[in-house]
Amino acid sequence: MSAPDSADARLVRATMVRLGMQSAAAVLVAVTLLGVAVVLIIQRTQAAQQNNQLTTAIATADDVTDPPAGIWLAVRRDGRTTATPHIPRGLPDQGLIDAVAADGVARTDDVHDGRQEYRVRTERRGEEVVQAALDLRYAHVERERLLKVLLLAGGVGLVLAGVTGAWVARRAVTPLVSALALQRRFVADAGHELRTPLTLLSTRAQLLRRHLRDSSVESDVDGLVADARQLGAILDDLLLAADPRESVPRRPVDLAALLGEAVAAAESAADERGVRLAVTTTPVTVNGYDAGLRRALNALLDNGIRHANSTVRVVLTRTGQQARVDVVDDGPGISADLLPTLFTRFNPGPADTTRDERRRYGLGLSLVSEIAARHGGSVAAHNRAEGGAVLSLTVPVEPRRR
Repeated sequence: MSAPDSADARLVRATMVRLGMQSAAAVLVAVTLLGVAVVLIIQRTQAAQQNNQLTTAIATADDVTDPPAGIWLAVRRDGRTTATPHIPRGLPDQGLIDAVAADGVARTDDVHDGRQEYRVRTERRGEEVVQAALDLRYAHVERERLLKVLLLAGGVGLVLAGVTGAWVARRAVTPLVSALALQRRFVADAGHELRTPLTLLSTRAQLLRRHLRDSSVESDVDGLVADARQLGAILDDLLLAADPRESVPRRPVDLAALLGEAVAAAESAADERGVRLAVTTTPVTVNGYDAGLRRALNALLDNGIRHANSTVRVVLTRTGQQARVDVVDDGPGISADLLPTLFTRFNPGPADTTRDERRRYGLGLSLVSEIAARHGGSVAAHNRAEGGAVLSLTVPVEPRRR
């Protein structure tokens, strides 16, 4: 299996595990909440049943020696208390009997003898006080049995949820991974196909420059060689950008020098349109890759030149740890409807009807946004009050080395 395929397989496995764990976590939360709700409901139901048993036992008690199953009775009559034989230790609760005898208010309480727990209800009945105690052991056993069933069901649910989540994730992610792999293969194939004629173009331009004697023509050929070199760098950058798993090598880049080269390369396009380029720079070094930054600057300049009436101002400034390139044109500005999505891929830009230019798509500006993001920067656009538009590219500067 090739390296990309192995990486794709790892991506599928990681996604399966992540979604399986998320599904299991969701089931765990649901089962926990359901278990808490069920236990609370059963506790309240059991308490109501227990109170009803005690009340009934007190109302029907006529002999403490023959109480209902699981219940013990105690009766105080004429200051003397009698209780069911073999009544548990700690019963009857003389304090409760005294309190009820004093004020006549019925009371219900839970009594512990160290190992067992009893629900005790004490009421006055005529001239006597009757106390009934119910063993809560069976209620606890029932709740424990229910909790075990819930835990077992929850464990089975967690396993099933994890397996189901992983299976669904695999079915959902596999087509996406295949599409991404196909895209990468297409870009790689296209890159290899373009590299051969580009290499031949560069080689022939260099050979042509060696045989030329006319200096004016030689300068044009020098520009052709530089353009071919830049195309090769752009092609490498595109191949890197096509696969986000690849790390992009970075190094210190003189942004002012790079901007000067981009402006020089755009002079011919500006002359054809009758647009003047005015440049103001300050020494700035950023940490990045010059091929991507060059593409971003070329796209901003191209946009400014296409929409300017007569002048494009390019200003490079530094503020704190940020370097900013502003491309300012004196054209009609950017439509308010277009501004929010100006840097969206394939967003249609405004047509220049005065020059009979057909409508263009915003692929270049979306690439500027992606390049800025890869450098940890940003891109923005706004209209000037006096007319025209400003497109700004902001990237972090190279940190000073100590």
